[in-house]
Amino acid sequence: MNNTISIFAFLCLFLCTNLHTQSNADNKMKVKKMVIEGLFYTDHQPISIEIEDGKILRISRIEKLSDPEMEGIYIAPGLIDHQVNGYLSHAFVGEELNLEQVQKITKAFWARGITTYVPTLTSHRSDLLLKNFGKLSKIIQDEIVSLSVPGFHLEGPYISPIDGFRGAHNKAYIREPNWEEFSQFYEASGRNIIEVTIAPELEGAIDFIAKCRQLGIVVALGHHNGTTAIIQEAVDAGASVSTHLGNGCANTIHRHDNPIWPQLAEDRLTASIIADGFHLRPEEVQTFYKVKGPERTILVSDVIRLAGLPPGTYEDFDQEVVVTPEGKVMMPAQNVLAGASFLITEGIKNMMAFTQCSLADAVHMASRNPARLLGLHDRGEISPGKRADFVLFKLNKDGSMDIRKTMVNGVTVFEVE
Repeated sequence: MNNTISIFAFLCLFLCTNLHTQSNADNKMKVKKMVIEGLFYTDHQPISIEIEDGKILRISRIEKLSDPEMEGIYIAPGLIDHQVNGYLSHAFVGEELNLEQVQKITKAFWARGITTYVPTLTSHRSDLLLKNFGKLSKIIQDEIVSLSVPGFHLEGPYISPIDGFRGAHNKAYIREPNWEEFSQFYEASGRNIIEVTIAPELEGAIDFIAKCRQLGIVVALGHHNGTTAIIQEAVDAGASVSTHLGNGCANTIHRHDNPIWPQLAEDRLTASIIADGFHLRPEEVQTFYKVKGPERTILVSDVIRLAGLPPGTYEDFDQEVVVTPEGKVMMPAQNVLAGASFLITEGIKNMMAFTQCSLADAVHMASRNPARLLGLHDRGEISPGKRADFVLFKLNKDGSMDIRKTMVNGVTVFEVE
């Protein structure tokens, strides 16, 4: 009996002193009113932020930080990633998707400063997509998950069937747009599909885009080989963003007639990019950024379930997938990338390194810009009235973020003591 009590006491002590804590969120704790301080990410000067009922009440400039331990710690908006396929061995198109898996992913993202993310379901069987959207409609009612998941992204199955443009999506699951099928997904999701990636050259795609916009769904162009005229038509119908521009594209393309140039040239299209160092060369990132600028560039991770796992050979997308020691995820059979293994914090670091943009602009591409794209008007910026979603971090010499604290809706969900 005494041994049992000792073991129980040890476990309680371990849980209470764990450096990585999410106890506040787990216990529905909500701070009525509080003040936090740090260096404002836009100008590196000290600020004080008053929070009340989970929202930003007031932002004040201060001469110096009251707590010496906060020296060198920045405050920025919580990061937002609108293309997350999975993480830590779990995929949103997994056969056994459940609440515990999504909670695990959510908490892991909090530890990396990601306060909002959009689970992305990729091309698969109709019955599985229907089932998982139904599961997710219930999962996002959970007290933990609901803090960070505003809706879902359907990437495919209405994309190009052509090798290269299809990327790692399984050809067996690719099909032309089907509004009746999609409507079933939409209803199963609790009408929580907020973004769809589609190839605009497919038969019926333009009408499909228009119908999505009538429902307020963001339409992205991706995994496609649309001509300039088709891309123009898709944007006229309501498409507003390019899914991971420069990827989901054949390895060999025509130097003039390809889908990249018209998307760059179309000012109404925001470009989402994967700046992990593998999906795009530094000079490509530089060029895309020069064209789209800090207002119309969004960082996404495109992480898959293999992200966070050791290097090795795995099976994913019903095919062999290799994760290299450097973190590249390859599908040898097609010689294409199969998603990513790095989170958007890596993108922030690389954007600064590749383009020489400011910390503020890099952060905006992973917070403010995706919030605006998705119509998440309550978050993505540090200003009065917005939700108190913050990431507090030290900036390492290489530009990487050393996350010290993450807050969601005014609650500390992660902290390093």
